[in-house]
Amino acid sequence: MFDNVRADIAATLDEIREAGLFKPERVIGTPQSAAVTVTGGGRPGEVLNFCANNYLGLADHPEVLAAAKDALDRWGYGMASVRFICGTQDVHKELEDRLSTFLGQEDTILYSSCFDANGGVFETLLDDRDAVISDALNHASIIDGIRLSKARRHRYANRDMADLEQQLKETQDARRRLIVTDGVFSMDGYVAPLREICDLADRYDAMVMVDDSHAVGFVGAGGRGTPELHGVMDRVDIITGTLGKALGGASGGYVAARREIVALLRQRSRPYLFSNSLAPVIAAASLKVLDLVEQSNELREKLAANTALFRSRMTEAGFEILPGDHPIAPVMIGDAAKAGRLAELLLERGVYVIGFSYPVVPHGQARIRVQLSAAHSTEDVERAVAAFVDARAALGE
Repeated sequence: MFDNVRADIAATLDEIREAGLFKPERVIGTPQSAAVTVTGGGRPGEVLNFCANNYLGLADHPEVLAAAKDALDRWGYGMASVRFICGTQDVHKELEDRLSTFLGQEDTILYSSCFDANGGVFETLLDDRDAVISDALNHASIIDGIRLSKARRHRYANRDMADLEQQLKETQDARRRLIVTDGVFSMDGYVAPLREICDLADRYDAMVMVDDSHAVGFVGAGGRGTPELHGVMDRVDIITGTLGKALGGASGGYVAARREIVALLRQRSRPYLFSNSLAPVIAAASLKVLDLVEQSNELREKLAANTALFRSRMTEAGFEILPGDHPIAPVMIGDAAKAGRLAELLLERGVYVIGFSYPVVPHGQARIRVQLSAAHSTEDVERAVAAFVDARAALGE
């Protein structure tokens, strides 16, 4: 049967390449860090890494690695089971308790990824009597999770509170209404206006859910994310997030929420019930990450300084960067093929970044999404800016 479709698939792949939208996967031969070694494709050797979600530089932190090694000896490699059978250890419960306290929520449930966490919320809480109202630029995992539910689906323009209010007015006949937004929108680095969202939720008797994957650990005075930044930690009903970005960069996700919501997820959420437990080594290392995040502001301050430096230097050099102060700093290019070529030229100059194009971003809005880390030195940032200037010249711009 496959022989009948092989040619069609090959033609589709050719179309993707010809449009400049093909996304090669580069191989690195070192731990995730400020600098990595590229072992295949493009420029081999050590390059500065400006495209990882390793915001706090904890992916290879010695204390995190030590905690992981100790956990292997104590807890073993994996659980080989789901949570409700024989897949729960003390370390899983300890991490859930720590996350609940850190995020100011009543309870937390762990998932193998935040994609699974978002995939398990909507169909558990909502049915055809309910409505979910989603920001137009929410992450794909939220979109897919909503599709799994039978709830009525409404969408409001990105961060547009007038449109959100209109959707709330149009859904007043629903039994339950859930507003869902990214805390930080991953392609733009824009922060959701959570205080205004919570105000509308109070006015129209709706619940609020935030995916804070690109914020927890470094946004807010204590690194507790966008609800802390906006002073609404007690007004957000559901927070989803990942352990795979600022919190160590491994894998795993969670839902931190009202006690009753988490209890229902443990009984009905399919990704939780039918997926292996989070590896105990990740749970234990994540506890050490939370220790580091809570003990000092040093990494957050370094990340903020690197972000401000990169944004100001790139703006001075004449590049268009979407406004903001988040370490996601999108350098806007427009043309997909040009963005891909610029990324290749930067790799040749020792800076590893990725060009993002359709379908990850809309047609005509291709960009280089630069991501700063606390692991970068001031010299690393200055070198990256110089590489952008040189690569732009080589591109003929």
